Amino acid sequence: MRLALASSSAAIKLNPIISVFSSTTFRPHNTMAEQQWRFCVGNISIPIKALGLLRCGATMSEPLVVQVKEKIDLTDKEKKIFDCLLNTLRHSNLTTQLRVAGGWVRDKLLGKDCYDIDIALDNMMGSEFANKVAEYLSSTGENRPSGFGVIPCNPDQSKHLETARMCLYDLWIDFVNLRCEDYCENSHIPTMKFGTAEEDAYRRDLTINSLFYNINTGSVEDLTGRGITDLKHGKIVTPLPPKATFLDDPLRILRAIRFGARFGFVLDEELKKAAASDEVKAALAAKISRERIGTEIDLMISGKQPVKAMAYICDFKLFWIVFNLPAQYDPAVSEGYDRLCVAYLDAAWNLSQLIGHSTFNDEQRRLLMYASLFLPSRKTTYKDNKGKKIPVVNYIFRDSLKRKASDAETVMNIHKSLEKFLSLIPSLVSPEEFKLDEYEWHKELVDVAVPSQLRVLTGFLLREIKDFWRVALLSSTLLYPTDVSHTDNILNKHFQLDSKLDLFQAAEDTITKLGLDKVWDLKPLLNGKEIMNVLQLQSGGPLVREWQQKLLTWQLAHPSGTAEECLDWMKQTHSKRQKRE
Repeated sequence: MRLALASSSAAIKLNPIISVFSSTTFRPHNTMAEQQWRFCVGNISIPIKALGLLRCGATMSEPLVVQVKEKIDLTDKEKKIFDCLLNTLRHSNLTTQLRVAGGWVRDKLLGKDCYDIDIALDNMMGSEFANKVAEYLSSTGENRPSGFGVIPCNPDQSKHLETARMCLYDLWIDFVNLRCEDYCENSHIPTMKFGTAEEDAYRRDLTINSLFYNINTGSVEDLTGRGITDLKHGKIVTPLPPKATFLDDPLRILRAIRFGARFGFVLDEELKKAAASDEVKAALAAKISRERIGTEIDLMISGKQPVKAMAYICDFKLFWIVFNLPAQYDPAVSEGYDRLCVAYLDAAWNLSQLIGHSTFNDEQRRLLMYASLFLPSRKTTYKDNKGKKIPVVNYIFRDSLKRKASDAETVMNIHKSLEKFLSLIPSLVSPEEFKLDEYEWHKELVDVAVPSQLRVLTGFLLREIKDFWRVALLSSTLLYPTDVSHTDNILNKHFQLDSKLDLFQAAEDTITKLGLDKVWDLKPLLNGKEIMNVLQLQSGGPLVREWQQKLLTWQLAHPSGTAEECLDWMKQTHSKRQKRE
């Protein structure tokens, strides 16, 4: 969480990384001149300066205080589900203790909604109990739960325990047995056996994730003795010594980072030392699959504090382990590349906050974060097996993180569009100063009337990038103007976000006034068959594709034009062309 005091019309700019209750507020204490702002959660009021939240770089010198509920309040649906499970015990004469584990307990104590319910069983497999639930529901005349199935153990995919899953009253529930783990050297795959609730709690990644809610007794169980305390004081701590915990499963480093960033909690000093140790970093690189790393990174990037998370990645010297590059690439990255990547991410995040949360949907926001993080490497390439030059961003997504190919394609398209956006920004900001001779990336503009040229040029660009044009526009403002180096400004946070905001809004307003939002959905007035009739062709080919582009240019230049007018224009233009030839 950061507070920036600015001179713009929006005098106070907040970038929170903790949101414990909807009643959380920021309000001044004493006078504005003293900048004595306080962070308020319910009735708890903490000086922001004490939390180390000022942009000038104050450190976290006092412990965070988080409001934690004394007991868990169940929703009607949760009561219905838990009653069903308890009735199953009675119906089958079972002595099983049913415990909700992990994140659900943590979030409920923080007053947050959570729909991820994992049930831990002390004396039976998840599939066995799930079948008992189905039998009980059948005995009452209810239908068998929908979506009932078993996810088998698959160590190669980091799935160490069999999990039964069923949908109860429209909510997915996972059932798994309590476990005790022993890890083998050079492997993240543990030897699994039934364990006690206490053993299970200590084997979890963090104390705040080690809490149980005992359904049988209706009480919260803090079997490590630290879960509630660490939650109240906003601490990220491992139940067992951190180095041993991380060496057992190095992915826990990334989980600690993710939860620390997500809640704005303080990472334990011993945990930070362990995370930055060479031994643990080597274990993360050797023992954890790229898929698991990619999943954690995606959760960080998609979260409420991606900058904080990536800053931790840099602090612990994990950047090159997470975002490893191919053996050969060109040009070479400069020293401090990782910090530069995070600095661009920080700039993009803060600018997107100023622009407004609703401007971007979740997917646009997620890929904006990736695109800005990798801005420094947008021109870096490597050669594939066929010797073709490919943006290194493609390697990061598809090999380092094992993410979707579509994510790589979208980010590469955003980067590819930046040069065009950069050249267009002056004309979009001041349309009356548009000059055709400054643009060479659309040959057909010479046949377009001057008042329509900017619309045609911008329309073609937006059709290339589609729904992500605002993402590309925001990214390009960070690189504007092109005749200066932005590296020092970005790294030292000397960039002027207010001026970047003005650029974005002016360009966006022009695009909107030109009626180009959703221009990629523009349907051609003439189809291929009609074009072939005019050209007197028997089959399609390059000439038809050439005329499709010409007709699209005409449509962009004549937004109110009809199909008949378009056809007349084509006939006249084609006739003139034939005469010249």
